[in-house]
Amino acid sequence: MKTLYLDCGMGAAGDMLSAALLELYPEPEQFIKRLNRLGIPKVEFQAEPAVKCGITGTHMTVKVDGMEEVSTDHHEEAHHYEHHYGEHSHHHDHHNMQSITAIVGNLDIQEEVKKDILAVYDLIAQAESHVHGCPVDEIHFHEVGSMDAVADVTAVCLLMHELKPERVVASPVHVGSGHVHCAHGILPVPAPATAWILQDIPTYGGKVRGELCTPTGAALLKYFVQEFGSQPPMRVEGIGYGCGQKEFEVANCVRAMCGETADNQDYIVELRCNLDDMTPEAVGFAMEELFAAGALDVYTTAVGMKKNRPGILLTCMCKEKQREEMIRLLFLHTTTLGVRESVCNRYTLKRTMKTETTVYGNVRIKEVSGWGIKRQKAEYEDLARIAREQEMPIAQVRECVMALSGMSNQEQMSYIPNI
Repeated sequence: MKTLYLDCGMGAAGDMLSAALLELYPEPEQFIKRLNRLGIPKVEFQAEPAVKCGITGTHMTVKVDGMEEVSTDHHEEAHHYEHHYGEHSHHHDHHNMQSITAIVGNLDIQEEVKKDILAVYDLIAQAESHVHGCPVDEIHFHEVGSMDAVADVTAVCLLMHELKPERVVASPVHVGSGHVHCAHGILPVPAPATAWILQDIPTYGGKVRGELCTPTGAALLKYFVQEFGSQPPMRVEGIGYGCGQKEFEVANCVRAMCGETADNQDYIVELRCNLDDMTPEAVGFAMEELFAAGALDVYTTAVGMKKNRPGILLTCMCKEKQREEMIRLLFLHTTTLGVRESVCNRYTLKRTMKTETTVYGNVRIKEVSGWGIKRQKAEYEDLARIAREQEMPIAQVRECVMALSGMSNQEQMSYIPNI
């Protein structure tokens, strides 16, 4: 499976993400030419070599009206909307969602990519609406409304479309620390809009002073990343470094790694708790509720507890994204005072289901394959139905059904007397 892993140990910004992905593209110079033909008003893209802590990467530069923007979507401790270049003063045009939609609608780009761009901006608009307490159609974008930010979002969306990863994973996001100066005053890091977008995404602060994750970077991660966690086992085929402008003691870059991961390997969370004061019926009800919420498996193990009390070890296996809900249900439906957690690699066989037509009726056959193994198994419910209808032992029905699998109707009729 083609997998893209984004290392956000120094946060994420639009220009850094686009530069990192650009380094994975086979013909970066041609891609820059393509970006410059899209029709973003007054915008010119340039990809320039950059070095951070001895690591060579790419910095994506956007020029508006021939002047390089000191973008509000960079890792700067102070973000302003008027930037002075010598004696010149440049003012950002502040856009609303309607004007952004019009700009994107006129781009010479695939409709699918346009939808992605607008979806990213909708995340930002929803965040700004929540923070400022006004409807989305009244929001005027500041940090993320200038043409360079439109350019960054467009570049990332187009690169994701071209690279076509089947799975996108990112590390927990480093947001930085301290305060940021913006149009509304001095705000804590992460800025309120960024913090709102990053809800349900693992984040952390640190000793680095400054805004490491911008609203645009947060929205791009929220939209494209399917999983957050450590790098999955993968055969890396390409590495890209997208560099920011500011210098830190730590390399100021986003690292993108593209490669192949096994289709039959993933991660699961194993949640466990010990119980010694619940009735079997109550434990059974808790298990039913966990299964109903999507648990992969739930089972009990007999254990001996303190003071020689017999007890139950209740184990729930689930996907990482289900962790919080399963923990909540364990506390809700059991008497446990604590839940233990382990994250495990899980290796699976590929599973498919087919329906075989037999003289006894339709029978569902489960097929599994992988790791040099291939086998079949008939569904119990179908075997039980046939056993009752034919008044046959279920073991004989299983043998008969598996023998008939793949035979024509005539072949089945001639074969049955031999069973």
